[in-house]
Amino acid sequence: MRLTALLPLSLALLVAPLAQAEPWPKPIQQMEAKGAVIKGTFDAPNGLRGYAAEYHSNGIALYLTPDGKHVLVGSLFDEQGQDLSAEPLDKLVYAPMSKEIWAKMEKTAWIRDGKADAPRIVYLFSDPNCPYCNMFWQQARPWVDSGKVQLRHIMVGIIRPDSPGKSAALLSAKDPAKALQEHESAGKASTLKALDTIPEPTQKQLAANQALMEEMGLGATPAIFYQDEQGQLQSQQGAPRPEMLGKILGKR
Repeated sequence: MRLTALLPLSLALLVAPLAQAEPWPKPIQQMEAKGAVIKGTFDAPNGLRGYAAEYHSNGIALYLTPDGKHVLVGSLFDEQGQDLSAEPLDKLVYAPMSKEIWAKMEKTAWIRDGKADAPRIVYLFSDPNCPYCNMFWQQARPWVDSGKVQLRHIMVGIIRPDSPGKSAALLSAKDPAKALQEHESAGKASTLKALDTIPEPTQKQLAANQALMEEMGLGATPAIFYQDEQGQLQSQQGAPRPEMLGKILGKR
């Protein structure tokens, strides 16, 4: 799934939100039949008509030919090498998709790591048995401890058989934030015990977290999500390289 939004380009392209008064041209209908969801239209050069679509959680540009009988799929570049598909896809597909994903993560069962009023929020899908989740937890300490960043751990159980029970133990703890702190700070020496029986409410929380992870096409932890300086949703799979920390967590 493409989650990193395209950077806006200074192009003289007009984009229009979806407002379908008449049926789409037949070539566009054929693309809908193949699974494309039309999000809006935009102007394109030389008599072409652009359609921004979402297909399998990705953005694609469709270009209807002037005769209305054929459609081209893909990027269109001008003589300066600029991708004329980028800005319409960003505005009509990726920006709304980013807002939707962020809203869904807000509603998950997550554990707060950091001050409640921290100005920057970073989400990550986290497994208690994930060494790279622990690595990122360690990397983030200067930002979290200074009050600049709040990590929200969306707990899942995918790595080992006891992962669901351990995630359940953290989520159902009297003080989940404290329990997570103790588990992560101990590293390999953690004494966190998996629940033998997961309470039904907690099981539902884990199932919902897992379902969202699968919906987003994620297969490993940590899967990290943050908003860049333009407010665009960005993602990082796995523990980030040191040079990426500033982008994810902001200035120290």
